[in-house]
Amino acid sequence: MGAELALVTGATRGIGRAVALQLLDRGYRVIASGRDASSLAHLGREAGVRPLETAVLDIDRADVTTQVASALSDRPLALLVLNAARFAPWEESVSGADLAQAERVFATNVFGTWRVLQAALPAVRRAGGTVIAVGSGSGSHGDPRFGVAANPGAASYAASKAALHALMHKLAAEVGGEGVRVFVTDPGLTATSPGMEDFGARPVADGARSVLAPLDGAVEPGSLTRDGLPLPW
Repeated sequence: MGAELALVTGATRGIGRAVALQLLDRGYRVIASGRDASSLAHLGREAGVRPLETAVLDIDRADVTTQVASALSDRPLALLVLNAARFAPWEESVSGADLAQAERVFATNVFGTWRVLQAALPAVRRAGGTVIAVGSGSGSHGDPRFGVAANPGAASYAASKAALHALMHKLAAEVGGEGVRVFVTDPGLTATSPGMEDFGARPVADGARSVLAPLDGAVEPGSLTRDGLPLPW
């Protein structure tokens, strides 16, 4: 029997790339997906002889469901990591936001993710597998520094992540009785862009480990966590 199959969205850079490589280290066969074929090819070379597949998935496209089906090829999916996301400017406020830009953030972070989820969920159900959505403390009511009530910036990103949290909480209620486990994990403030270390951001590898903490068995299904510890919705 071969290694269990995992699909990671947004795997061309940052946390998604680190998650894909850490899953290879854990013994998974990984489908790393993203928009940029050249970055995926580079990741494939970095993986070496380890069982990494790549797939061009653009979660903003309506036909991403077809792309997911092609990547999975009717195989059961043990793990789906929903990482792909669009960010908003730090200075974006509710009152001053460019709403066309905010709509793009929601289109990616909520509806694009939802499309991939719907396309991949039958394969997850066949495997009795796990869904991990990458959430954010900015969409939490309990993060004291960047949470919904604590920081006015990046308004559309925070609101979209709060919506994603709610969506995954609903999914957990829907599929929990089927043996499918659902988690939302916050990587914490992670140095995915230049200069983020100045805000106290930690290494990308640490953020990826936080994303994958539920695989170590200490996290309650249906919960939002950071580093394996509960974070208020």
